[in-house]
Amino acid sequence: MKKLPIIIFVVGCLLTAWACSNDEDMDNTTEQTEVDENTDGETSEPNETEASPVVSFYSVDEEDTVSVTPGESQTTQAPLLITLTANVSNPKNYNYVCEWRIWDTSNEDGEHSPLVTRFDEETTYTLTKSGGYGIKLYVTFSLGTDTIEYESEQMTVVISESKLTCPDGFSPNGDSINDQFRITAQSIVELDAKFFNRWGKNLHSVTLETAGRVEGEPDKLILWDGKVNGKYVSDGIYLIHLYGRGSDGIEYKIKKSISVLKEFHENEESGGGSTE
Repeated sequence: MKKLPIIIFVVGCLLTAWACSNDEDMDNTTEQTEVDENTDGETSEPNETEASPVVSFYSVDEEDTVSVTPGESQTTQAPLLITLTANVSNPKNYNYVCEWRIWDTSNEDGEHSPLVTRFDEETTYTLTKSGGYGIKLYVTFSLGTDTIEYESEQMTVVISESKLTCPDGFSPNGDSINDQFRITAQSIVELDAKFFNRWGKNLHSVTLETAGRVEGEPDKLILWDGKVNGKYVSDGIYLIHLYGRGSDGIEYKIKKSISVLKEFHENEESGGGSTE
């Protein structure tokens, strides 16, 4: 009979130890829950169903790839190939449809009368006319009867007006000064140039696609290095026929004589160059 109080005492101790262990586990669970739910005192929320659209293109002016995001504007030259990327965020896996609209900002109807509409998440388009272009992305998310509409702020790309001029000659003598025949070409979307000798023989032809670019001078195009079949032409007078069409529709038709003077050097006095 004396063993019963001892058994009761042992059972009581075990129950007390179990209760303390449970309380400690609950405290740890509560602390962990508070850590999980709080970041600087705020509950962590999933990303919203939305998009982060961007218009990107290679800018001759910047000599780099430029990105335009909602609310931003960028001025550049034509022809301009732009890439439209939606960057849709959809954590709840809604069905969705993207719609890009590009419009002329001088049009009072704006995005309601777009020049082009595309329904791809990523697409491209080439701007060839001067002026301002507004761009917006619309995304419609749907899941059962639930629908969410997303509309971006306007992104704007401005194409500058055209300009085309050319010099009276060049000196391809390897001194890194005026070694190439370079023209100033801003927002020129079509170009055709032909060089002739005094007897009318076509020596060299170049287009916008085959013209060279001058590093650090985005408005400059290289049309000729003064060579025919790998050899420099003789010093003298040559003729250029240059046709260009600007992004603003202006056509340039230039016919003029140009001088090739290999023996001319920058440090010589004006008129001091010699010919072979």
